[in-house]
Amino acid sequence: MNDDLRIDRVETVVVDVPLRRPHRFARAAMDAQPVLYVFVRTSGGVTGTGEGVVPAGPWWGGESVETMQVIVERYVAPVLLGRRVDEVGPLMRDVTDVVAANLFAKAAVEVALHDAWARALGVPVHALLGGAVRTSVPVTWALGTEPAPVVVEEALAKLDAGLHGTFKLKMGALDPAVDVARVEAVADKLAGVAGVRVDLNARWDRLTALTHLPRLAEAGVEMVEQPVPGNEIEALAEINARLPIPVMADESLRTPTDALRLARLGAADVFAVKTTKCGGLRASLEIAAVGAAAGVPTHGATSIESPVGTAASLHFACAAPGATWGSELFGPLLMAEEMAVEPLRYADGHLHLPAGPGLGVELDPDKVRAFRRD
Repeated sequence: MNDDLRIDRVETVVVDVPLRRPHRFARAAMDAQPVLYVFVRTSGGVTGTGEGVVPAGPWWGGESVETMQVIVERYVAPVLLGRRVDEVGPLMRDVTDVVAANLFAKAAVEVALHDAWARALGVPVHALLGGAVRTSVPVTWALGTEPAPVVVEEALAKLDAGLHGTFKLKMGALDPAVDVARVEAVADKLAGVAGVRVDLNARWDRLTALTHLPRLAEAGVEMVEQPVPGNEIEALAEINARLPIPVMADESLRTPTDALRLARLGAADVFAVKTTKCGGLRASLEIAAVGAAAGVPTHGATSIESPVGTAASLHFACAAPGATWGSELFGPLLMAEEMAVEPLRYADGHLHLPAGPGLGVELDPDKVRAFRRD
């Protein structure tokens, strides 16, 4: 048996990467993105890298880079050491026996295992996922909760530069009527030139959503993401049945079981799949397969990852046949510093698969040192 594939070291590093502009959600804001890097090294000298990241802290999924680091170092690393890096399934099963939930932390580890395994074989990660069915994905740009003139100016600049053709606005931080009027103004300015989508981040209740979302559909908004809390799937199904535009599930969707329930209830027309929230690449593929079987396309969603996590999501989105509803893999573009030696390639509104083994991304060690948290 080849001992070169045995894991002999697991390390973690937390960095805080500054953003080009503050990014605001319904319940949080940030001007830097905290990122946990997980490095898995084999006895053959190959190192795989994974990324644990949540947008602006634990408000979204209950985890943070701090909790992820403790979980990985104290509980996950002992499970991995001495085992083979190509035993991803058995390893993650045994990790789950020790650590329940904590899908963001598990995703960082699972991606690092795939990266190391693929590098040892000299193949790209998507080859371990069944091969690429596409080589790029379109990228939607996310706008914040700022006033209409501010977000319109940002969107038009992206359009003029040929970078993005669809835009998603965050909602939920304002009074619903005021928020709707703001989005209506943006949709009016972008009508006929760009697609406009909205994300409530689970901020509204059922009645508020049923009252106000029809106005957004009338204004030309083409998709609504997660208007109600994640556990209110029946309400999401009711909203989806009443709206003439697609509803996308995000906070309601973390596991293949969630996907099955959403599909059975007709609660979503699109699945937002983040490799981070789903626990990694394999579970993301399973969710996309459930969606495809039910006629629900997958969207490559983001937690605003750096190049490592973005590349992982890109390999998934390019390997999943059902990932036909584009992506929001814009994370590195929002960051003021390039964390990779060679930047990922964004061109013609798409993010393109990198060449090379593993994820095809090499972190810049100087940047990691510069932004490493003590």
